[in-house]
Formats: sequence, structure tokens, C-alpha cells
Amino acid sequence: MGNSEMQSAVSPCAAQEPEERQFPWLLIGWFGLLLGVLFYPVLGRLVRDWYVDEDMGHGFFVPVVSAWIIWQRRKELLARKYEPAFEGLGVVLLGGLTLVLGTYAVEQTLMRGAFLIALWGCVITLGGWRLLRDLSFPLFLLVFMIPLPAVIYNQLTFPLQLFASQVAELALGALGIPVLREGNILELPSQRLSVVEACSGIRSLMSLTYLSLVYGYFFEPRLWLRAALLAATPAIAILVNALRVTATGLLSEYDPALAQGVFHSMEGWLMFLLALALLAALHRGLAALAVKYGKR
Repeated sequence: MGNSEMQSAVSPCAAQEPEERQFPWLLIGWFGLLLGVLFYPVLGRLVRDWYVDEDMGHGFFVPVVSAWIIWQRRKELLARKYEPAFEGLGVVLLGGLTLVLGTYAVEQTLMRGAFLIALWGCVITLGGWRLLRDLSFPLFLLVFMIPLPAVIYNQLTFPLQLFASQVAELALGALGIPVLREGNILELPSQRLSVVEACSGIRSLMSLTYLSLVYGYFFEPRLWLRAALLAATPAIAILVNALRVTATGLLSEYDPALAQGVFHSMEGWLMFLLALALLAALHRGLAALAVKYGKR
């Protein structure tokens, strides 16, 4: 058989090789443009809150991490067959109606939630309910880019302020430092410390909960262990914040300037790193126990 005959015999087989599937970038871009135009004022104010509100500094990373998770799973997603579901347009419409309701009610949380509803509707429209289920985790993470509603925030902060001040009072007293507590106010020999909302621990609680979910996704395949880490996250955040208030009291006795300004901010970052270290240590401990007792 000559070379020309061999090429003619091989070429039909090569032509039958399936082409590699790609994301429908045109449709994704179209829906993204529509969402951007419709929710531009809402998203603009949301990004501004991330920049201004120290409680929401992690908001910049939330959409990036969600997009990265989806990109990492692109081969798995492209290997599956998805069918568009036009009832997703109804979900998009629901998001639009929620936006109108939130605008008339001047409720930022409702308007921002409307964006998530519309986004989920676009996902359903593009790939059906199965695609929404497969992307449920990265899409759920987007909830953490929205600040807590004021009514919930206010209900959480004051009890956390009281708890942190109570722990600090006991710890400082045990260390021999005279302290008198009145609510969330600590009277020390050197100065008066006020455990304000920013020191309530709600900031680290929100950020640490988000990071716990992301950490578990990337570093722990066992669902029960992910759930255990998530359940332990509030306790870690609250206790570390109480330790921060105690440390602030100790430092203020040495030099009152250390309890203010840039030193106080640096102390907050160090305590947050400590919380992350405790979360990782808890993970290693639980994983070791699981291996010891043969729990999968």
C-alpha cells in the first residue's frame, strides 16, 4: 500500500476525533453583560462597602475564589451533558422583581440578594438544574460577599462584646491587673477600654467562617470533617477575639499607645492569623484521630 493510500485510510479516522468542548463564552458574556448593566448601581455600592467596611475586607476575594473553583473543575464540567432550562428565565425575573422591591424598600441586603437570585437563574438557563447543583458550592460562597443585614448584625455584636469583655475581665484579674467592668467597658489603672462593635469578633467570625469553608474544600475531602471544622469556627473566632481584648488590656498597662491606632490594627491581624493557625491545628488533630480510629 502506497503512502497516498495510507494517508487516505488514516485521514477519515482523524477527522472523526471529537473536538474538545469549550465553555459557551459568548452566552456567558451575554448574560454577564446583562447582569452587570441591571445591577451596576448595586454592585458598585457593594464593592465600595468592601473597601470602606473593615468587616467585609474578604469580599474582594469571594468572587475570585468562586471563579477559581469553577475553573479548576472545568474538565469535569465540560465532560458532562447539560441541557438549557428556560424556567431559569423565571428565576432571573424573580431576581429582577426582588431588585425592584429592595429599591422601593431601600433595603441593600434585598437588592444584593436579588443579584444572586438572578445569577442562579442565568446558570439554570444555561445548563439546567443539574448545572446549578454541580456549581452549588462556589455559588453558595458568593453569599459571603454580602454584608449581614443590620438587624442580624446588631443582634450578634452586643452579646459578643459582652462575652469578650467578661473573658478579658477574668483573664486580667487572674494576671493581677485591677479591672472593673461595666457592661462592655473595662476600667484599668492606666485607661478606660471600650469593647466597641469593631472589637466584638463579628469581623473575624464572618471572615473565618468563609475561610473555613474554602479551607475544607481544598484540603479535606471528608464531608464530616469539613462540617466539624465549620462547627468549630465560631468558637475559635470568639475565643481568639476575647484573647485580643485581653492582650489589648495588657499592652495598655505597659504603654497606652499600644492599644490604639496602627498597633491595635496589627494586633487584630495577628489574632486573625492565630485563628487560622488554630483552625489548621484542629484539622490536623481531627484527621489524626480519624486515622487512629479508622473513621473515613
